[in-house]
Amino acid sequence: MDHIVTVQEAVTAFEPWMEPTDAELDAIDAEMPVIRAEMELLDAQIVVIDRTPCELDERRIRRARRRVLAAHRDHVNGLSGQTGGAA
Repeated sequence: MDHIVTVQEAVTAFEPWMEPTDAELDAIDAEMPVIRAEMELLDAQIVVIDRTPCELDERRIRRARRRVLAAHRDHVNGLSGQTGGAA
């Protein structure tokens, strides 16, 4: 009979080289406004997933879409300013 065991070392091993670098963490930090805006849009869409949206729901979704677009615009403009190129 073969026993099924977990390989503890493979499951819990976190070597220092597996951690995100400071540059990766900075990139995530810079993109957080976009992530938050997209989460807000998703929340607004989830609310109306099983019902007909009322006028207030439609306004909330439109506002969330505009925030996503503005966050993307600001993020891309910030990136182009860092690299010195034009977007």
